Amino acid sequence: MTAKIYRPAKTAMQSGKAKTQDWVLEFEPEKPRSIDPMMGYTSSGDMNSQIHMSFDSRDAAVAYAMRNGIAFRVIEPKESKRRRVAYADNFRFDRRLPWTH
Repeated sequence: MTAKIYRPAKTAMQSGKAKTQDWVLEFEPEKPRSIDPMMGYTSSGDMNSQIHMSFDSRDAAVAYAMRNGIAFRVIEPKESKRRRVAYADNFRFDRRLPWTH
């Protein structure tokens, strides 16, 4: 029963950073999912895959896992590099690519 602790990235449908500040503890799947032959539903007998716990900080998630004897691995988030862009830069005289209509 191994868990992973990570901070989720924003979804493609989000423009803001809502729900990306919390840290999440999820268990790794122990058994592969199976497909029901009649209906085509995907199911699993692994009940730990349904557990999804949120924490305010990385340290709180690690402390919870250690206190309850859960083996875990921490996945550090990749911070995005955002460039500051101004609309006026489109009309600069020293632009690298010429701006034309």
